[in-house]
Amino acid sequence: MSKSFSKHPSKSAANAKSPSNSASKLSAHQNFESEEPTIAKPMARVVAILYDGMLILALLFLVGTLLTVIGTLLTMDTGSDSSQAQSLPTWYQNFIMTPSFILTLVGFYGLFWRRGGQTLGMQTWRLKTVNNTGHLLTWGQSFKRIFAASLMPLIFGIIGSLIGGSRAILLTSAFLGLIFNYAFCLFNRRGLAVQDIISNTITLKMPKVEHEGLWRGFRNRKKNR
Repeated sequence: MSKSFSKHPSKSAANAKSPSNSASKLSAHQNFESEEPTIAKPMARVVAILYDGMLILALLFLVGTLLTVIGTLLTMDTGSDSSQAQSLPTWYQNFIMTPSFILTLVGFYGLFWRRGGQTLGMQTWRLKTVNNTGHLLTWGQSFKRIFAASLMPLIFGIIGSLIGGSRAILLTSAFLGLIFNYAFCLFNRRGLAVQDIISNTITLKMPKVEHEGLWRGFRNRKKNR
């Protein structure tokens, strides 16, 4: 009987361990609750942008393809072979296609920021963008933040075009401007990026216990209306 008891502990013996387990779980939960959102690190922001960049490129490619087809049908005579291929009119590229690309970019970030404060890439790294009062961004604040994020790449791109003038130099300079936005975090006392300061918004790293996720954020925002 004694051997049987030692091999098969009773339920009371198992339950005797449960208070310590419950205490450890409670302590872990309290530790999570004690955590607070912190300003996101530049590397996490850049990785989130790379994640989102793949989806944005796909959207821009789709929009560009549709506009090219529409522009070809409306503004040009179609030929019978490749030698008769023509370029879309400059006015169509500048006043139709370019604004459409900008609106696509604004719509992508604006929709996600207004609904849950995070894009798909930001959700992966528990990042959330809010205004300086802690609320989700409005359309105006979203546009202001996107413009602020594009300002340094634009300035660097203009400088690059003045120095070299080639397309490769222009793109490289614009990319360096994008990197500058987040390298600035390393020199700012609060760790803010350029677009954070200009637009009065901020990107936070959320604790696990408070990270509700993108789709849950959508649902909760809908319920609160």
